[in-house]
Amino acid sequence: MFKAKVIIKRRPSILDPQGKAVEKGAEHLGIKNIKDTRIGKYIEFTVDTDNKESAEKEINEYCNKLLSNPIMEDYEFTLEALPGSKKNGREVK
Repeated sequence: MFKAKVIIKRRPSILDPQGKAVEKGAEHLGIKNIKDTRIGKYIEFTVDTDNKESAEKEINEYCNKLLSNPIMEDYEFTLEALPGSKKNGREVK
């Protein structure tokens, strides 16, 4: 079993209105030196398989079909084997 950590961000060429709104809010609070704010999503979940390649394939499918908008967003993820799961037939502690 693996823990997946996914970060989804708007592509650099896509305007981020939420980021701009946050910057304006910071200005109103007297915070003057913040620039180029981009707002993204951070998602964690477990993948119930002991095969890393299978987990990666399923995460890519999950991200492409449901979690991200492939036209406007990019994603990246990391996988961490959870204790008690098996790797190459051996238990990971």
